[in-house]
Amino acid sequence: MAKKVKSVFVCQECGNESPKWMGQCICGAWNSFVEEKPVKNYTKSPTLTSSTYPQPINKIKTANYERVDTHIGELNRVLGGGLVKGSLTLISGEPGIGKSTLILQASHKIAKHHGTVLYVSGEEAEEQIRMRAERLDAIHENVMVVSETNVDVIENYIKEIKPAFIIIDSIQTLFKPDLSSAPGSVSQVRECSNVLMRIGKGNDIPIFIVAHVTKTGDLAGPRILEHLVDTVLSFTGERTQEFRVVRAVKNRFGTTSEIGVFEMKEEGLVEVGNPSEIFLDSLSSDVEGAIVVSSLEGTRPILLEIQALVAPTNLGFARRTAVGIDLNRLNLMLAVLEKKVGLPLTNQDVYVNVVGGLKPEGTSSDLGLALAIYSSMRGISIQTTKVLAIGEISLTGELRPVSHIGKMIKEASKMGFKKCIVPYKSVKKMENIEGIKIIGVKSLKEAINGMFYSK
Repeated sequence: MAKKVKSVFVCQECGNESPKWMGQCICGAWNSFVEEKPVKNYTKSPTLTSSTYPQPINKIKTANYERVDTHIGELNRVLGGGLVKGSLTLISGEPGIGKSTLILQASHKIAKHHGTVLYVSGEEAEEQIRMRAERLDAIHENVMVVSETNVDVIENYIKEIKPAFIIIDSIQTLFKPDLSSAPGSVSQVRECSNVLMRIGKGNDIPIFIVAHVTKTGDLAGPRILEHLVDTVLSFTGERTQEFRVVRAVKNRFGTTSEIGVFEMKEEGLVEVGNPSEIFLDSLSSDVEGAIVVSSLEGTRPILLEIQALVAPTNLGFARRTAVGIDLNRLNLMLAVLEKKVGLPLTNQDVYVNVVGGLKPEGTSSDLGLALAIYSSMRGISIQTTKVLAIGEISLTGELRPVSHIGKMIKEASKMGFKKCIVPYKSVKKMENIEGIKIIGVKSLKEAINGMFYSK
């Protein structure tokens, strides 16, 4: 009598296994368990040799990672200087944001300068990729395209072609025939990722993997995928707007604070070398409720325009809406304005927007946010093309210094700004910058008086 094969139920959100089906997983997800057969052929542990014996950390030799130049400056910036050979890079983003456009442009550049590129697509036919490549002017004979989802067949293609760069679009479409579960399940994603990692690490081939996202913007599928890869890139932006931002969420070979800015045009994604100039392109000279702030993205200071609109509420409860600014941070600034400055906002709707779709990092935009709200509430205009506000606001109403404020002011001086309001403690540590007047203030109330009521 044949022995019955027992099955397990695996959560498709976190990978938790259960001997029986459950409505809710321990991670909180509902109806996420799928029945799968357990994998028997686990990889055996390697034989213990002298090379795997524990060594003192001071005797371990460091390796210089060789990088592959993608010839796309903004992408190189986010990756830390280029693609490391043998690394796995995961890129995620909403449908239609431009992931396939970016990787196709990168494949064309790499094929032109470094050798053969294997583009594996599980979602599109070869003809569709050719049509996109024609539109982007990214056709090169070294780019090999195949529409395949069987990871074993893909492995044979890699052994035969021996490419310098591999693109997988997307990991959720791949499957391993040995497993009974459907493509995109926890088991399939885990096993296919392990196969790709073994190929990339064993042959020093950088691999670009495209992944889907959920409605909340998180990576779809198990979190184990993020742990396996070396770099995770997040491709963000609004499809109705022109700008796209690439940010490193995880990077084993570089920093995670750098961003790459692109502009979507008919010919594809075009690099934006000076984001401040693009974001301030439509800046008005004298307007209520708008001011320019600065945020440091990695090593590059970026100037952004914050707009605020304060209007009387008609629904009984005041609305607080923020685009590009954390809603909790907005509520803190409103509380400080009401308590420390005496601005009546209880019966006022407040709307805040960061022009361009970029979300400023850190707390350097606190002062500008508060001044924009005050300007809209009191109906006092700000000379937005001449004034810059930088500083963190504490719950006591005092201004606290922010890091690298000198870089931000130098960027503002290059853009033609004449006056900058900063925390008083930052003035002492700052060198004089030609062409811009630096005003140090100790509190939010003092900043408001100096901005709107001084002669």
